[in-house]
Amino acid sequence: MQSFIRPATTADIEALFEIRTSVVQNHLSREQMLALGITPASLAEAIAAAPCAWLAEVEGMPAAFAMVDLEDACVFALFVKPAFEGQGLARQLMVEAEAALFALHSRIWLETDGRDGVRANGFYRRLGWEVVAQLEEGDVRY
Repeated sequence: MQSFIRPATTADIEALFEIRTSVVQNHLSREQMLALGITPASLAEAIAAAPCAWLAEVEGMPAAFAMVDLEDACVFALFVKPAFEGQGLARQLMVEAEAALFALHSRIWLETDGRDGVRANGFYRRLGWEVVAQLEEGDVRY
């Protein structure tokens, strides 16, 4: 299958929410995201302000995305629809996210669920990320 990584646009916001709510591990519903301040309007504002999100498409279908907080030097989101896992999309998206952050910062970071069995931890470690802090409620900072 042919994949393509491109900058996300405000026209992709619904696809970003669809991908985000499709994941099994670290799942959030739209209601939970709303409570965190993650809304279509907040995503539109961030995407319009700077290139901060990338969408992976497989055969023209939205399959995964990454989003960064350029000011805070943080990988804010990296999610792959379950049907598209194992195709290297997350690795390709991390290349884009890391490059954007390292263009502005010498150190970058991300946080995720640090519990045993959370696959994201193995993924980030394989990419060379190191845990630098244990956070509340089982999260870790890389």
